[in-house]
Amino acid sequence: MKTLFLLITLLLLSACSKAPIYQQESYVFGTRVQISIWGLPEEVAQKHTAAVFADLDRIHTRLHPWLPSEITRINASFAKGEPALIDTETAALLKQASQYADCSDQLFNPAMGGLVEAWGFHKDNYAAVLPSSTVITKLLASQAKMSDLSFDATTVSSSNPAVKIDTGGFAKGWALDRAAAYLRKHRVNNALINIGGNVLALGKKDQTPWVVGIQHPREPQAMATIALRDGEAIGTSGDYQRFFEVAGKRYSHLIDPRTGQPATTMEAATVIAPPSLEAGAISDAATKPIFIDGIGNTLRHAKRFGLQDVLIVSNDGSVYITADLQRRLTWVKPPVHIYRLR
Repeated sequence: MKTLFLLITLLLLSACSKAPIYQQESYVFGTRVQISIWGLPEEVAQKHTAAVFADLDRIHTRLHPWLPSEITRINASFAKGEPALIDTETAALLKQASQYADCSDQLFNPAMGGLVEAWGFHKDNYAAVLPSSTVITKLLASQAKMSDLSFDATTVSSSNPAVKIDTGGFAKGWALDRAAAYLRKHRVNNALINIGGNVLALGKKDQTPWVVGIQHPREPQAMATIALRDGEAIGTSGDYQRFFEVAGKRYSHLIDPRTGQPATTMEAATVIAPPSLEAGAISDAATKPIFIDGIGNTLRHAKRFGLQDVLIVSNDGSVYITADLQRRLTWVKPPVHIYRLR
């Protein structure tokens, strides 16, 4: 994501010099996070940016999938067949994840943390080692899914001890929505929040929209740029973000819950979610079923999440894109072949 951050920074710096832009970066969710605020005094922008970063750090600690956290505590209770105490924030998060799982035919499945772990992605550095087929077969047979969860006023329980929650499939997008809600509440009306390439725009910078890049999945640069409208969020899932290679074959963290294997249907899927209180989470979660289920099923999954703007990079580098999104893009490195998603 380094190139994407550089591109966004350059675009911001090239704006009209009279427009006061405050910008700060940190490292959260295992990735770089950048917040840009336009039109406020530096001390005010700095105060609100610090508050957002503090909340992002808190969320990251609570949702960490393998270091001690609320999530690992809940998973430990499930493994023992016991209910786990849960607060309202975490309960709302898991219920939202369950809704997205239903919308995606369970291809977005935060309950399958066991498979993610088996493939070695519950580590900061993953080794190029394939998991045992016996382990994968056992995990598939357990059929862990979000609908195994049940909630009451203070606890969550699972009817399936194999459920192992991993919110990595939409935690960044969910955090985008929380950050945006805080900024709106405090009348920070013009800002750009970028969590590792998951981006949400508020307002504009001066009189121009916020412009961001869409990462090329095989080159260290953006393939295109797009001006985001107020409240829109853009999210991408790709096989270039977290992966390893064995015998020349790429294995990414985007695992198909039907097969237990990393999906190989495309190189990247990008969507733009229209303005809503869940735009960030939708832009993050919706890319998973699109990536996993292949180009032919893209529009079906997009429609279920209320999306119209989608871009796919196929395994041969060709781009498949919806008509409205194509009209909005400015190509930095145009693909050889561009096809209409219908």
